[in-house]
Amino acid sequence: MPTNEKELNAALFDQLTLVERIERQVQKGDLETVKEEIEILKKEINRKLYQQPPLKSE
Repeated sequence: MPTNEKELNAALFDQLTLVERIERQVQKGDLETVKEEIEILKKEINRKLYQQPPLKSE
């Protein structure tokens, strides 16, 4: 969880970017590309979630 406003804003901008990437493909009507984009995004998110060493040590 973000610990300050800067981290929260960065997380929100990342999420907004992801939504915009998907929207572009939806507007093109290319649902197969949308599915591929979603799979790529899920992999990117998982890499961030499980990166070693972690961003913040507990």
